[in-house]
Amino acid sequence: MTGVINDTALKGSPSPMEDNVTQSESETAVSKRSMKRIAKREKWEKTKMEKRRQERKKLKEKKKLAKAFPGSVENIRSTGLRKKLKQTTMGSSSCKQRVCVDLSLDSYMSEKDCNKCMKQVMRCYSLNRRAANPLQFYVTSLIGRPKEVLDKNKGCEFWDVNYREENYLSTFNKSDIVYLSSESENIIKDLDDTKVYVIGGLVDHNLHKGLTHRLAIEAGIAHAKLPLDEFIDMKTRKVLTIDQVYDILRRMANGEHWGEAIVAALPSRKGAFVKDEES
Repeated sequence: MTGVINDTALKGSPSPMEDNVTQSESETAVSKRSMKRIAKREKWEKTKMEKRRQERKKLKEKKKLAKAFPGSVENIRSTGLRKKLKQTTMGSSSCKQRVCVDLSLDSYMSEKDCNKCMKQVMRCYSLNRRAANPLQFYVTSLIGRPKEVLDKNKGCEFWDVNYREENYLSTFNKSDIVYLSSESENIIKDLDDTKVYVIGGLVDHNLHKGLTHRLAIEAGIAHAKLPLDEFIDMKTRKVLTIDQVYDILRRMANGEHWGEAIVAALPSRKGAFVKDEES
């Protein structure tokens, strides 16, 4: 009985050769895993170095831009003056350029588009408070649905914005108003800080094309458009949002040039680039 048991035990035990094969396979598996880890580490190191190189390049470009345009928001960010943002107000700003968003066009928008419109208006406020010298920012006809949307933002009544329930015609002298419209035949060459540039608070996906131009003519006020065709080329249609128009004006009022200001204000997906001087 004992011999049978021992024989069975011997049959179930791996031979020295089998031990060597198993050990070899285990070492190969460990070796492959190690190689993968090493390759992954090398790839990460390479990516890390490239990211750092890109960051250094970006920082260098920001400092260059800040030097060229001392009043720009890039100058604030690159020189570490973020803490001063809250101290920069319209009242303390050396920039007296007035810009207004007209919210009297609410009836032309759906509820969804009205919400989008107010998000763009809030974006204008955010851009303005980050400028070295904020524009004099007005929001007129703030009643009804636009006001209800804005009031959902806690503390909005304390924002550094000139809110008005009255429309822009009651807020400003008629001779000072320039209503911005892409259909206007008048092209702005330089900003005039004795004027107030009015942006139509409208998100309509081009359903009411020419509306602001027609309303400006009916009101008997001056109208004009930004010099997009004169300074940039774009891969998409030259249709801008409220906050993009505001940002262009903000940048121009803070010392940038048309081409650079327009391209910087637009998202990269629009494929905007400054025209060559010869073209």
